[in-house]
Amino acid sequence: MKILGIDPGLGIVGYSIVEYDGETPVLLHSGSVQTHKDAREASRLLEIFNDMTSIVETYKPDCAAIEKLFFFRNRTTVMPVAHARGVILTVLEKFGVPIYEYTPMEVKQVLTGYGRADKKEVEQMVKLSLGVEALPKLDDTVDAIAIAICHTRSNVIR
Repeated sequence: MKILGIDPGLGIVGYSIVEYDGETPVLLHSGSVQTHKDAREASRLLEIFNDMTSIVETYKPDCAAIEKLFFFRNRTTVMPVAHARGVILTVLEKFGVPIYEYTPMEVKQVLTGYGRADKKEVEQMVKLSLGVEALPKLDDTVDAIAIAICHTRSNVIR
């Protein structure tokens, strides 16, 4: 099963493609969609739409695991992130990719056993889960990998 993990954002969308055979997750590919902060929001959303379309067409995931928005401290960023997330969900729906949503707290709980784990603890568990020494530098990409791994451990695919 190929899982597309997604950490949505307007400036940066982290994504990962994780293969899961029922036992061990394997990272096939990861990266980010980065939009220019000075571009109009509509232009940035179109870029996300086009890039996510290309990712889905290229990797043909069996399902997608995406971060669910449930609380935001910064009110100025919640709407643009929600718009970007809506565009991503539209692409997934267009291609018939089943969508599974996880809050950041759920991802942390599943990976570390503690819903308020910090970034370093999550990164360490991602490394252990994949059996790798190093991860991509971008936090958004690592978060997308963590979201995909969280899905491998969900009751949905058991």
